[in-house]
Amino acid sequence: MSARDRMEAVEDDITKLHVDAIVNAANQSLLGGGGVDGAIHRAAGKDLLAECRTLGGCPTGEARITKGYRLPARFVIHAVGPRWRGGGKGEPALLAGCYRESLRLAVANGVRSIAFPAISCGIYGYPIPEAARIAVQSTAAFLEEEPSIERVVFACFGQETLAATTAALSALGG
Repeated sequence: MSARDRMEAVEDDITKLHVDAIVNAANQSLLGGGGVDGAIHRAAGKDLLAECRTLGGCPTGEARITKGYRLPARFVIHAVGPRWRGGGKGEPALLAGCYRESLRLAVANGVRSIAFPAISCGIYGYPIPEAARIAVQSTAAFLEEEPSIERVVFACFGQETLAATTAALSALGG
């Protein structure tokens, strides 16, 4: 099965998806925040915060993994995306790193299905079409080399994100 055939975009609540792991668009502290980060922490319960406190944070462009606690997903992979500063401060490479590192952690932990939010697109201000392109292209490149991930869901919040992600998937062909 091609990389493209293993990816899909849906408009859904990532905290309710039945996948092995969900990715959290986290901040560097990993201690919760607004948007999807706050929603994941609320849905998982206080044990998630307690485990995150033991991790010592996470640099931008990297990821850390925890248990899923009260979520349907067994794991939460916390990826710290870049704040948009115009695109000339390494933002594309840092954002692509979030997807690669999340997928690397997923493989290392036996994850077969994973869901991503639109990392950096909320309060961090990344332009949605560009972020969707980076998300899809970096994920596809990883999947071409790694057959163990069977399903990747891009869980989109809102029609704009869904349309941009669907367009990025269509641009891959296949």
